[in-house]
Amino acid sequence: MKIFSNIGGWFKIALTAVLLLLLWSGLAWWLAERLIVERPFEKADAIVVLGGSATYIERTRKAAELFKAGVSDRLILTNDGLQSGWSQPDQQNLYFIERARRELVAQGVPAENIEELPQIVSGTKDEALLIGQEAQKRGWQRVLIVTSAYHSRRALWLFELYANKGDTAFGVVSPLPGEQTPLPFKWWLLPKGWNMVAGEYLKSAYYMLFN
Repeated sequence: MKIFSNIGGWFKIALTAVLLLLLWSGLAWWLAERLIVERPFEKADAIVVLGGSATYIERTRKAAELFKAGVSDRLILTNDGLQSGWSQPDQQNLYFIERARRELVAQGVPAENIEELPQIVSGTKDEALLIGQEAQKRGWQRVLIVTSAYHSRRALWLFELYANKGDTAFGVVSPLPGEQTPLPFKWWLLPKGWNMVAGEYLKSAYYMLFN
């Protein structure tokens, strides 16, 4: 009887663990999806590709797709000032903004339609302030932001908070997760996922408290 009692106890523990895992999986999925927003424009004065370092490929590919669809003929790259790994053909460490430009060209965007803003930005708030200044100076009415999915909600929020000083409207689009960002249902299984999803909630909390 004692053996059956022990088996019953372990079964309850295992069942509880499975239920908690299922509960967490659903919550984690919801938390990831909650970070993703979309506000597309059919036409924009400029498409701004936010600096994303390790996610520059998915962002530039999405921007190239929008360019080809005729959303805007002007692509703007912000500069986070960070260098990527070693480039054997160039025999140097390229900056991510250089790699982003090359990726856009490789995707069929003419070089003359790509503009790099030289000012170094250290975060999304800096990008919002910079683009807000450019929008006022150039009279842009609509600016479409391209960033990674889990960054989209915070990016739009900060642009509306810091860049929308005139009549400029800001939209945001992002590539689907799965290329350089983890899928919503399994981000918590990957270290990169914790950095991207959990990190976004920490950064959002910081901006809410200190900005």
